[in-house]
Amino acid sequence: MAFAMGSWAFLLGVILAVLFGFVGEATWVPWVLVLLGLIVGLLNITDKEVTPFLTAGVILVITSSLGGNVLGSIGVLGAVLENMLTLFVPATIIVALKSVFSLAKSK
Repeated sequence: MAFAMGSWAFLLGVILAVLFGFVGEATWVPWVLVLLGLIVGLLNITDKEVTPFLTAGVILVITSSLGGNVLGSIGVLGAVLENMLTLFVPATIIVALKSVFSLAKSK
C-alpha cells in the first residue's frame, strides 16, 4: 500500500510540475510539490533503489537548477524546471537522510 501511494505521489508530482509550468502557478503548488516529494522519499524508495535514486535525483536537481537559470527567460521551460526542483529536492533529501541513518546503524 505504501509503495502504491509513493508511486502515485511521484506520478502526480511530475504531472503537476509540468502542468503548472504551462498554466501558471498558484501559491499552493510549491507546498503540494514539497509534500509529494516527501511522500516519494519516504514511501517509494527501497534500500536497493537508494543509490540509483540519489544519482538520478542529484542529476535532476543540478540540471533543473542550472537549466532554470539558463532557460528562465523562456517562461514555460523555466517554470517546469523550477517545479521539478521543488518536487525532487525534498525527495532527494529524505532518501539521502535514510541512507545515512542506514549506514550509521550498520556500523
